[in-house]
Amino acid sequence: MPSSWHFIDWHRQLASSLRILGLAAWLVLAAWAQAQTRPYIGFAYPAGGQQGTTFQVNVGGQGLDGVNQVFVTGQGVRAKVVEYHRRLGPQEMTLMREQLGELRKAAKQPADSPKSAEAAQALKARIERRIANYVNRPACASIANIAIIEITAAPNARPGPRELRLGTPTGVSNPLAFHIGNLPEISRKPMITCEVQVLGKEELALRNNLGEEAIVPLTIPCVVNGQTSSGEVDRYRFTARKGQQLVIAALARQLIPYIADAVPGWFQPVLTLQDPSGKEVAYVDDFRFKPDPILFYQVPADGEYVFSIRDSIYRGREDFVYRITVGELPYATSLFPLGGRLGDPATMTLKGVNLGALALKPPERNAEPGIHSLAETRDGSALNPMPFDVDTLPEAFEREPNNHPGDAQKVKLPITINGHVDNPGDWDVFQFSGHAGETIVAEVLARRLDSPLDATLKLTDAAGKLLALNDDRDDPGTGMNTHHADPYISLTLPADGTYYLHLGDTAQSGSDEHGYRLRISPPRPDFALRVVPSAVSIRNKSTASVNVHVFRKDGFTGPITVRLQEGPRGLSSSIVTLTGTQQIAQVTLRADWASIKEPLNLTPTIAGTARIENRTVTHEALPAEDRMQAFLWRHLVPATDLRVHVFDPAHKTPPKNLPVMSPALAVKAKAAAAAISTSETPPFTKKQVGGRLRDLKLLFEEGLLSNDFYILKVAECGAVP
Repeated sequence: MPSSWHFIDWHRQLASSLRILGLAAWLVLAAWAQAQTRPYIGFAYPAGGQQGTTFQVNVGGQGLDGVNQVFVTGQGVRAKVVEYHRRLGPQEMTLMREQLGELRKAAKQPADSPKSAEAAQALKARIERRIANYVNRPACASIANIAIIEITAAPNARPGPRELRLGTPTGVSNPLAFHIGNLPEISRKPMITCEVQVLGKEELALRNNLGEEAIVPLTIPCVVNGQTSSGEVDRYRFTARKGQQLVIAALARQLIPYIADAVPGWFQPVLTLQDPSGKEVAYVDDFRFKPDPILFYQVPADGEYVFSIRDSIYRGREDFVYRITVGELPYATSLFPLGGRLGDPATMTLKGVNLGALALKPPERNAEPGIHSLAETRDGSALNPMPFDVDTLPEAFEREPNNHPGDAQKVKLPITINGHVDNPGDWDVFQFSGHAGETIVAEVLARRLDSPLDATLKLTDAAGKLLALNDDRDDPGTGMNTHHADPYISLTLPADGTYYLHLGDTAQSGSDEHGYRLRISPPRPDFALRVVPSAVSIRNKSTASVNVHVFRKDGFTGPITVRLQEGPRGLSSSIVTLTGTQQIAQVTLRADWASIKEPLNLTPTIAGTARIENRTVTHEALPAEDRMQAFLWRHLVPATDLRVHVFDPAHKTPPKNLPVMSPALAVKAKAAAAAISTSETPPFTKKQVGGRLRDLKLLFEEGLLSNDFYILKVAECGAVP
C-alpha cells in the first residue's frame, strides 16, 4: 500500500496554517497499514494480441496496489501499466458522487480558463467511468481489482503461447497464459465486474448486452476474444465459401486451467454453428479428452454462417475468458510417432486439416530427454504446438497382426515401442523373455502426449495367468491433466520364461490417431523437481522460502540434496536433503542486496543432486504454481520462469499528486471546518476520521478528486470533536 508519510507532513502544515487540525487525527492515518500479500492475477482480457499491434489488456486480481511492472516471456513484446482500478468501497463512492456533483455545478458557471475547464471535464469523465463500473458485492473479490496494461507486439514477435505477470514494489504475481497471434483480432468490450448472485434474484446479476453486441460480424480468418457472463451466449457472423474446411478452435481452459470456486474447476465452453438458414449444423463441447472445443466443418454452400460460444451450464464472470481462432486454417490433430530416440528422432507423420506443406521440425539432436513442444510457422500460417517425447532407449514400431499371444510381436528389452490401437477392441500384444527375480517396468505415454488413447496394460505369463493389471497412474508432474490415463506396471518376475504384455483401450476405442509409446525395461530410477511458487519476494538483506516438490520414478528412494546452484552473487540458499520418504522440502533463499529494480529470473538455478546407480545425477527444479480446482483438488501447474524480487520495505513511493494550498483556499477550508465544528449533527464521528482520511488520500492520489475538494474535505475531518 502506498506510504502516507507525505500526507502526514502536509497535514501538519495545514493544521498549523488553519489552527484547526489536530495531530492526533493524522496519527490514525499514519498507523494504518495493510499486510503485504503476494500479488495475484486471476484473468487477463484479452488473453493475447496480434503481431505488429498495440493493444490494452485488463488484468484482474488482488494485492496489486502500486502495480508498476508487466512481464511477458519471450522476445518482441513490450508492456507497461496504464491505469490501476482498485476495488472501491461505499464511502469512496459517496465522496466521488459528491465531487461529481460539485463538478456539474461548476460546469454551469464560466470557467477560469480553457485549461481548467478541460481538466474539470477530464476529471468528470474519469469519475463517471469509475462510478459506472462500481460493484458493491463482486461475485469474486479476488479478481475485482483491475490493472489496465498496454502491450506492444513487434511485427516479428514469435506467435504462440507465452506467460504474463504483473509486478508491484513488493512482489511479482503468478503467471497467466498469454498468446501472440498472426491474424487480425477482434475483442468484445471488457466486462464490468460481475455482481454476486443472490438465491432467487439471480437475474439482477446478469449482464445486459447491448443490442449491437448480439451478433458480431467477422471477416475470417481472425481471432475473437471475449468473456462470458452468467446466462450469456456470444454469437459471431461470417461469410464462408463452398468447399472451405473451416476450423473454429477455442481456448478457455488452456488460458485459465483451474478456477478454485467453480465446478468442474474451469470454464467449459460449447461451440455451435448455424448455416445461412439458421439451422444448427455442428455442435461440440470438447476436443477428445480436452475441455476446449474445436469445430471442424466442410462448408457445403456459400453464405453467411453464425457460430456461438457459451458455458455448458451457462455460468460466467470476468475470468470466463475465451480466445477463438476461426478460418480455413491449418490444425494438426495427431503426430506419429509420438517421440523418438535422442539424437536420431524418426520421421514424423502429421495429420490434420489444411496442413498443406506444413511440417514439424524434430527437437535438436542435443535436446534433453523428456517431452518437448513442437510448433512451426510458415508463409504466415502457425501450426498448433504438439508434444514430442525424446528418450535414450532403443526404438521400435508395432507390427500387426499382434492381437493375441499366438501372434505376439517379439521384442528385446529394453525398448520403447511406437504404435497405435488401430480400431475399437484392438489389443497389441508383445512377447519378451525374463528371468526369476528380474524387475520389469512397463509404462505408456499417450495421454501425456495428447493422444486420445485411454490405455490399459496387463502382464501375463506363458500360461495366460494374469500377473499385473493397470489402467491409470497419477503423474503430478503434468499439472494440466486431471485424468491421468497412462498406465504403469512394475513387477518382479516370478520365474524364468516367456511373458506377454497386452495393451488396449479402456473405452474400447481405437483409430490411427490413438498412438502410444510403450516403454518396457528394467527400472530406471530417477526423479523430477518442481519449485513452488514461481515468484518469491524477499525483504532486503533478509530471507524467504520456497517449497520444492520431488516426484520419484521407478522406485527411486535415495536422498536428494536441493540447493541454489550458480545463483547471482549476493543470493544464497539453505541446503536441504530429502530422505526417501519426503515429498516436499523447504528451501530458504537469502538476499544480501538492499533492493533490485528488476526481478531476477532464477530459472534454472535451483537443482537437486542424488547418487543413482553409482552416478551423480542433477536435475533442475522447474517452476510451478499450486492451484486449486473446484474447492478441493490441488495441481502443480508448470510455469516458464522463477522470479525473485528483493525490495526495501522502508522505501517510500513518491506521491503522484500533491495538494496545493492557496490563501483563498485556506479561507474556504477554515470556513468549512468551522461549519462542521458548530454543527449539532456532524456527518461522521471522530472514530470514522481515520478511514475517511485514508479514502480521501487514495482517491486524490488516483486523480479522482480535485485539489480544492480534497483540501476542504480534509479540513472537515480536522474539525470533528
